[in-house]
Amino acid sequence: MFTENEVGLMLENEDIEKAVIDLRKDFIRHEAQFMELSDHDFLSLVLLTPAISIALANGSVSLFEELELNKRARKLSKGGYFMKKDPVVIVMGHLIEHYDKWEEKFFALLRSVMNTALDFDSIIFQDIADDDITPDSFRKEVLKAPYGFVRFLASFFCSNDDEILNVESRKINKTEYERMIYIGDKLNLKKVPIFRHFCATYEVKG
Repeated sequence: MFTENEVGLMLENEDIEKAVIDLRKDFIRHEAQFMELSDHDFLSLVLLTPAISIALANGSVSLFEELELNKRARKLSKGGYFMKKDPVVIVMGHLIEHYDKWEEKFFALLRSVMNTALDFDSIIFQDIADDDITPDSFRKEVLKAPYGFVRFLASFFCSNDDEILNVESRKINKTEYERMIYIGDKLNLKKVPIFRHFCATYEVKG
């Protein structure tokens, strides 16, 4: 998943910074008045939106999912907050509580961040049919894909960086799988073969 430094690098882009500032002000005004939250930490929250959405797919966030989300939040926070209250963890609770209200705006910002950070028109992938994916072919596809796109993919859908290549052990329940496809649609990822092939490597349960 993304690091604190990578989040900071995204904010060096003026267009991303402006969009983050606008939505941060709107969110804080309505959901977390009087809370001080940096642009860096708010962008960190936005980058967690896919993981939060999947955690909510079954109706509520389990204790295990909450701990996993908190771990991700602490990794993204500016300065690190492993020994004290983390602002991203705190504000994430507000987003989870009113997620349906903010989903469209958060995904819109996330699309904008991706479109600014990546040149989708220049992304060229192997021409592999969706039904011909094997563990080995997917690993090769990942290694040939642009680094930035793989970072987004892993940060959105994997709990750690190694997971993107550990295709044999991937299992997911039907509800969460459908939510992952839904997120791909929201972020215009379904047109990108490597995203479809990533989804195809999962064993769907129930």
